[in-house]
Amino acid sequence: MIEKNEKNYDIEKIKSAFLYAAELHEGQFRLSGEPYICHPVAVAVIVAELGLDTDSICAALLHDTVEDCSDKTNLEILVKKFGPDIAMLVDGLTKIIQVQLADKEEAHIENIRKMLLAMTKDIRVIFIKLCDRLHNMRTLSAKREQRQREIALETMYIYAPLAHRLGIQKIKQELENLSLYYLDRVGYDEVQEAISKKYGQSRDFLHEAKQIVHDKLKENNINFTLEGRVKSVYSLYRKMYMYDRQFDEIYDFYALRVIVETELECYTALGFVHELFKSVPGRFKDYISTPKPNLYRSLHTTVIGRSGIPFEIQIRTRRMHEEAEYGIAAHWKYKSGENSDSNIDEKLRWISKLLESDENTRDPDEFMRSFKTDIFHDETFVFTPKGDVISLPLGATVIDFAYAIHSAVGNKMVGAKINGVIVPIDKTPQNGDIIEIITSQSSKGPSRDWLKIVKTGEARSKIRQWFKKEKRAENIVVGKAEVEKEIRKINRNLTDAQITEIVTIIAKRIGINNCDDFYNTIGFGGLSFQRFIPRVKEEIDKMTADESKPTTTEEEISKIKTTSVDKKRSNGGIIIDGEAGCQVKFARCCNPLPGDKIVGFITRGFGVSIHKSDCPNVSSSRKNEENLARWVRAEWEKPDPQPGQNTGIYEALIQIIAEDSIGVLAAISMALADMKVSISQINTQPQKNGDMMINLHIGCKSTSHYDSIVSRLRSIPTVISVTRGFSH
Repeated sequence: MIEKNEKNYDIEKIKSAFLYAAELHEGQFRLSGEPYICHPVAVAVIVAELGLDTDSICAALLHDTVEDCSDKTNLEILVKKFGPDIAMLVDGLTKIIQVQLADKEEAHIENIRKMLLAMTKDIRVIFIKLCDRLHNMRTLSAKREQRQREIALETMYIYAPLAHRLGIQKIKQELENLSLYYLDRVGYDEVQEAISKKYGQSRDFLHEAKQIVHDKLKENNINFTLEGRVKSVYSLYRKMYMYDRQFDEIYDFYALRVIVETELECYTALGFVHELFKSVPGRFKDYISTPKPNLYRSLHTTVIGRSGIPFEIQIRTRRMHEEAEYGIAAHWKYKSGENSDSNIDEKLRWISKLLESDENTRDPDEFMRSFKTDIFHDETFVFTPKGDVISLPLGATVIDFAYAIHSAVGNKMVGAKINGVIVPIDKTPQNGDIIEIITSQSSKGPSRDWLKIVKTGEARSKIRQWFKKEKRAENIVVGKAEVEKEIRKINRNLTDAQITEIVTIIAKRIGINNCDDFYNTIGFGGLSFQRFIPRVKEEIDKMTADESKPTTTEEEISKIKTTSVDKKRSNGGIIIDGEAGCQVKFARCCNPLPGDKIVGFITRGFGVSIHKSDCPNVSSSRKNEENLARWVRAEWEKPDPQPGQNTGIYEALIQIIAEDSIGVLAAISMALADMKVSISQINTQPQKNGDMMINLHIGCKSTSHYDSIVSRLRSIPTVISVTRGFSH
């Protein structure tokens, strides 16, 4: 087949690749029992049918050698034998088998990332991968039923949409039909039977319509080719089961395809068709003036035949037909590895955008959501005020449109107009709408709420990018609040130290070195903390298991002491049972300060937790006899009398009742700033009587320092009362 092809193939190079692959796969067999080499040969044949070049055929023959014959060959050997281009293609087709990831889903997503990255370097990778998947689907019957379903699902939701996005309709339709066969055999058989029955009843109808169109075009001296077809099984299944239509309600079951020489003849032929048959209103689509993102161009019109049966007519040039069947592959004419179509990079820009979006998120679920949106959506075509066409996913908003124009337009957006009328920023435009984005230099940037509104991964990525760059401090606060909220839903008794420990463990598992960076990533939306909840529960279970171990209090105290770093000064300035140097942490429920009477509680894995003696949690815990032995005597260590020695800063909670008036928060903040007191957290809550409750977490040196702060706050006219608070 290759030797008879008009393309100038390097036959010797292809033979060499075949012989090397056959040697490496010697003794390997597929589940069907046939020699393994039959698979790469079949893939190479499909690649040749797409019209790809010599290197693509060689890569198809060698695509499984590195993965399945790693003891005999590797990429370095392939470079020496066949050159860097073929080795690069094989590498792009090889799964990431060396990386050990947490679960199969993450490994699967990493393989998709690798494939997309390889596509940006050379689009031939995905052409060969689609051919590989097509042959695997053709021979899927040899696998067990569960594996058949898994592969069919992956094909339906990843590879068929990719083929569609690249415009390779021949492969896309066969992948869809084969996937449906294994996913819903009953539905497949029902549709197949309905097709056979309907086509058998009206076989003459299609022939008659075809003859009428043929005679009219021939009469007007148009050079054309005429084809007839019935809709594919999957296309009909999708319309019947997903859109709840009856078989007789599908207007494009029958179709004629008219292939002419020039674009002008397309519109001329359309005029003749509408002269011959009555058109169905609202069923005309001009994909020549407004092509689909996958390069598809054609005229579609639905008409009523003389027997009263509706059918579709597609009209296109021969070049358009080649693009419709083979998509971007039809444009990929290699000469020494160069692409003949200078516009092809623009057509593939969505791949780069998807990978750019992935750089701003570590969340595999988010990556897959963006991936499916970008390859599997129905399009809405809208216009800029200058008349440029922008393709958006169905359901996208004017915010998506703004970011599709430019990130600067989206970041400065304050409103939008559709067809001259101001609309809400979450408005969904319709086909043909003209959208104008209203921007302002005084805009403070996008809102976090936009992340919940936008549809496209591109818009979501650019919004995150802005927050990542401009709002790190705010991101940390937002991220920390979200994390603590979710963790406390699971277990409200965790201390801040335990939460920090859990977050640190999770952050390190995904390659983030500290909690602030983790909180920042959560805050700007680069990660969803929800996906870590199972891991959080695992860590909490470990803590619970540790605390239930039947060790003695003396052993625990000894362990705490031996893990201390500095025996001269204790951690936090605390002495436990007369001993300095014990690991301690301060309970957030009561926030003890130097000068308070304190007591210690021995925890598991976190040292001694220090409470105020009058803390409500102390009296509550002591009612449990099992906890009595864990309470130990604690006292503040006397500070070293060294000049200029800095005393420690401890967190304290102040609860303020104030008049709900403008400026009260500003007055409180200014008073604390004058005293050089830091605020780590502030929240407010309106009271039923019209006043406001303000809870402040501040940095404090001792009880005497705390008293001076309270005295200063009470002097503010709008402040009604100031008390020391407890966290619950």
